[in-house]
Amino acid sequence: MKTTGLFFSFYFLLSTVSAQFAPQAGVAGSTAIIGSSSQFTGWATGCTVVRGYKDINQKSLGYVTAGDSSLALGASDVSTVSLGDSGIAVLTFSGNIYDGPGPDFAVFENGFANPVDATQAFLELAFVEVSSDGVHFFRFQTTSHTQDTVQIRGAGDYMDASLLNNLAGKYIANYGTPFDLNELAGTPGLDINNITHVRVVDVVGSIGNGATHDKDGNIINDPYPTPYATGGFDLDAVGAIHIKPTAVTNVSNNAIVSIYPNPTTNGVSITNKQETLEVTVTDITGKTLLSQTILQGTNRVDLSKYNSGVYYFVLQDTNGSRWVEKVVKF
Repeated sequence: MKTTGLFFSFYFLLSTVSAQFAPQAGVAGSTAIIGSSSQFTGWATGCTVVRGYKDINQKSLGYVTAGDSSLALGASDVSTVSLGDSGIAVLTFSGNIYDGPGPDFAVFENGFANPVDATQAFLELAFVEVSSDGVHFFRFQTTSHTQDTVQIRGAGDYMDASLLNNLAGKYIANYGTPFDLNELAGTPGLDINNITHVRVVDVVGSIGNGATHDKDGNIINDPYPTPYATGGFDLDAVGAIHIKPTAVTNVSNNAIVSIYPNPTTNGVSITNKQETLEVTVTDITGKTLLSQTILQGTNRVDLSKYNSGVYYFVLQDTNGSRWVEKVVKF
């Protein structure tokens, strides 16, 4: 079986067109961004997942089940939620991603390198789309020059990242695949300086029934079938490089809600002078720590189990009005 895997790996390498995109993480010229990079200024704080099938051509096998949406929140840690064939994850952030110099965000998966050839790796791929209103999504233009005559199947079948462009999962675990919003500049209905949602859509890697294609109509060949609970793209994290706070009012500048004491040692009280609010508390990386309903009157939010540091309280009413307050815990 190992011999077969190696044969396929060399076949894939020799039967593709010349490489033209950035190579695998760790290889000179790679654009991979390690998860611990200081380039990241925020991480996804919300995630909704619509599971895909274990095998889109054998729907009787059911849906994938591994992981849950919370595992895609916060910084990259190689804990993942599996999407399955054509599965979808929609991610939100504590602010809006905008078009800055170079890449603006990166998507992390859990691929692994070929132990005998650093230019190749076992990869599972996904399309990436963005939205500035949460309704209309626009896809980055993808390219796949991997051969499409022999089906990539198991862990012994490796792929060359330099044949792929704008496909999440191009890089191995701990390294994000970067995306530059400037590539979508001028797209009607999209404000590249106010991205509110990032959507990740699993690529069905079949070269037969159910195949998916890149911008040029090329079949995208990646591991198929993967009829397991962990099938399809395994989403680890989405890190924002250029992110700005959303247009919200600071709590201290209004007479509707107040948060005190600040700084605090154990928790805060929130006084609410209107109807029910929802509060979400995040750390400085954008990771959601807790969510709580705030009733009219005084409510307590306990921070005793969290470390000293800076926390952000985001409150929202039923009309969509939002307030934010930075709270320091000693």
